[in-house]
Amino acid sequence: MRVNIISDKRLLLGFALAGFGTLLFSLKSIFIKFLYIEGLDADTVLVLRMALSLPIYLTILIWTLTKNSYAEKLNISILAKIFLLGFFGYYLASLLDLMSLELISAQLERLGLFTYPFMVAVLGYFFFEERITKRIIFSLFVTYFGLYVVMGQELRLTGEGVIEGTLLVLGSALSFAFYVLFSKKYIKQLGSQLFTCIAMLSSCVFGLLHGLVVLDAGALIINQSAWFWLVMLVLLSTVIPSFMMVEAIDRLGATQTGIVGMLGPIFTIALAVYLLGEPLTMWLILGVTLMMIGVWNLVRSDATK
Repeated sequence: MRVNIISDKRLLLGFALAGFGTLLFSLKSIFIKFLYIEGLDADTVLVLRMALSLPIYLTILIWTLTKNSYAEKLNISILAKIFLLGFFGYYLASLLDLMSLELISAQLERLGLFTYPFMVAVLGYFFFEERITKRIIFSLFVTYFGLYVVMGQELRLTGEGVIEGTLLVLGSALSFAFYVLFSKKYIKQLGSQLFTCIAMLSSCVFGLLHGLVVLDAGALIINQSAWFWLVMLVLLSTVIPSFMMVEAIDRLGATQTGIVGMLGPIFTIALAVYLLGEPLTMWLILGVTLMMIGVWNLVRSDATK
């Protein structure tokens, strides 16, 4: 009985972490939109976000190295590969995502990112010869048709930059899918927390180098409101949920955490409608419903393997 109680508490905490982490990640698009309202652009947000995140992840890395028995497995070759994964998974994915939010709504952006599990499946087929089943093909068709419906609605409402913005966010999802697929090996070798810290520090380094190339010092001078939203973005939608989701995966597994993560687009849409005044239409609801069906079918197929 005692073992069952402990197990139940572990699962409940895992679901709580996954749910709250998903909610915090869903705030990311909202915070970025507020930063754009304050006059910042994608490059400035990227660089300042990375600059504020770097000391936090560095501190956590130092603490992790003193506690983590996997640290002795680190070598130059593994570090170089994790740095490359950090480039794709957080720097490039973040840059493309930020650029997309300059052109499309927070709703469409979140739904575009929601397609990354299918990109993982397709990349797995090409790189690891993993099977693509009829269920995956059906799920992929339904999901992308749903995204097409939402994109079509936004084209009718705004008309400018929607296709470009959608392609950018799909590029972000593809970059993150590459990271997810190829990181599994190193997470097993090093543990999720150590791997996450190194990958995030890699993205911060690339982000700062990006700033040196494209920004002048004057672009980094921002007002107090912008600093507030930036701190909220770094703490509430970057650092805290990244570790929440890692812990949730450890307690629940990737499949169950992914099911909880399906709440993400719903959270973002509700917040975008309430806080940003973005429209809620029947076409949006139809598109979201189709995408939910597609992703649910994919996750369900993973769960039954």
